[in-house]
Amino acid sequence: MSFLTKLLGGGDVVKSVGDTLDNLFTSDEERLEAEREVMKARRNFDYLENKLVAEQNVAQMEVNKQEAKGNWFQSGWRPAIGWIGAVTLAYQFIVYPLLLWTLDDTSKAPPQMDSSMMFTIITGMLGIAGMRSFDKLKKTDTKTP
Repeated sequence: MSFLTKLLGGGDVVKSVGDTLDNLFTSDEERLEAEREVMKARRNFDYLENKLVAEQNVAQMEVNKQEAKGNWFQSGWRPAIGWIGAVTLAYQFIVYPLLLWTLDDTSKAPPQMDSSMMFTIITGMLGIAGMRSFDKLKKTDTKTP
């Protein structure tokens, strides 16, 4: 081999330059194939994510079934919180303003409640009640085991 061939590496330089250019410039078919692979990976990811969410929902339904089977103390906590919330709302927005309106001396008025925590609980329960309304709209029978 001559010095020039050793220096330039023979045909390896041309091959290296060609490979580099080929890596820089992809054909439409190669680009479409890469997009197809990305879409396939996304589809697979979405499928696995939906499968995981469905499994979590089934597990939560099982927990809800077990909670509903309990005694009155276990299954009655939601109605109890609901009634407490209803009484709190009635006092805060009906009874208390009427007491202030009827009393001449506001110094004799009963104290006003700090109901900010109760509103958080009530809105959470209304969200649960909203799901029940959705079940009723779709005519889903939730009383069957």
